Amino acid sequence: MCERFAAAGCSVLSVSRSGARAPWWPESVQSTALELTAADTAQLRRALTGADVVVNAAAVVWRTTEASMRALHMTAVDQLIDAAGGPGARIVQLGSSYEYAPAAFGVSTKEDDPRSPTSLYGQSKRYGTEAVRRAARERRVEGVVLRVANVTGPGAGGNSLPGMVARQLAAGAAHLRLSPLTVWRDYVDVRDVIDAVLTAATAPAADVSGQVINIGGGAALPVRDLVNRLIELSGVGARIVEAADRPVLEPMPWQQLDISRARDLLGWRPARKLHDSLTDLLAAERRSHEEGAAA
Repeated sequence: MCERFAAAGCSVLSVSRSGARAPWWPESVQSTALELTAADTAQLRRALTGADVVVNAAAVVWRTTEASMRALHMTAVDQLIDAAGGPGARIVQLGSSYEYAPAAFGVSTKEDDPRSPTSLYGQSKRYGTEAVRRAARERRVEGVVLRVANVTGPGAGGNSLPGMVARQLAAGAAHLRLSPLTVWRDYVDVRDVIDAVLTAATAPAADVSGQVINIGGGAALPVRDLVNRLIELSGVGARIVEAADRPVLEPMPWQQLDISRARDLLGWRPARKLHDSLTDLLAAERRSHEEGAAA
């Protein structure tokens, strides 16, 4: 995301816990270290001085504590709004498709679905969404929430199913020990997500401020098929071992996002096919594994 904003001619500041720079970033991308869960509003305001757009991609993921989720998904979002607020200031909040409650099989979930999510992760992320929307209604910020589906493509996190499987295949694993592969999910390439972020950051405020916009592939597939495709593309003869002692982290049998609002408001639709996304994910994990082995 930093690389793409810089390529679009923006002055970019990366704010992260470590303050580390990615080796491929251009020199125009600056970085600073800040622990969001420990910073106060004054520290955040100093870090964000002069920012026209703030993209909030900070989150904790599965197998973390309730306190961590509340600190980063709730308290930190409130502080971020206070710190970044002002005339013309825009916040692009990356939400999650797990902010929705389970849907009936075959049904596409729309942004106005009022039902509450079942998990603490989804509930805490939804709080952040509502905080940004409320601030937009009160004209404290120009706020837009992109509610993102499951992400694949190069760099997918090792705690996600695609990232976990690709990492094991890159290492030549003969057995993939996974949670039961019983659910259907909507997947979108990380590069398509970034396209949506750039568009949301620059779209007219009248079109997007206060909006929640689904960003996904628009089609669900069985996660078992996803894993089998990764195995086939890798050329590794790995066998799937579904471990009954590993719970399904988000017990939502089916999810498919309605992405028509993204098309109507942003002119956005996913551009990468799943085959290409998984191929690029595997290639990135192989490079990472080879570089690690060489080191």
